Amino acid sequence: MAYKKLSEQMQELSNPQRSDAFVRQFRDAVREGKIDAMYLPERFTMPKEFRRRGAEGSYQRDARDMLFEVTPDAEQWFEQTNTDLAAPSRRSGTPKPTAENIEAGLVDFRALAEETRRKMQASYEKGQALGQSRSQAAKGKRAKAATGTRKTARRK
Repeated sequence: MAYKKLSEQMQELSNPQRSDAFVRQFRDAVREGKIDAMYLPERFTMPKEFRRRGAEGSYQRDARDMLFEVTPDAEQWFEQTNTDLAAPSRRSGTPKPTAENIEAGLVDFRALAEETRRKMQASYEKGQALGQSRSQAAKGKRAKAATGTRKTARRK
């Protein structure tokens, strides 16, 4: 039986910036029983360079090395995972409504205009309702003040 270290296998990744995701998926595969592996006492440095927000420079992380058995299933798993990680990740979100995206046809202008119209109408109606409720509350306070809440005049 042939054995290989995780650190050696990682050198064969087509996209080393995805090494953290590869380690995570490798550990998941070991936990699920797809790959037979064991921890080694040594550590290795992942090839990915991490950056801290708002800070200069980059850093790298260490991970515990593992020894796994090279089988056809393990080779197939690596090939599949490597192609999945090498594929560019597509953002599934909708594009932002910028002038460039509207002109390029990525965003429907008519739908955005209708949504804006509905929002403006709802805001207008909310303001009108708020003004109505405040004016009615003010009328109610004036009515209570006029209906005998004053102190009676002193008798001489």
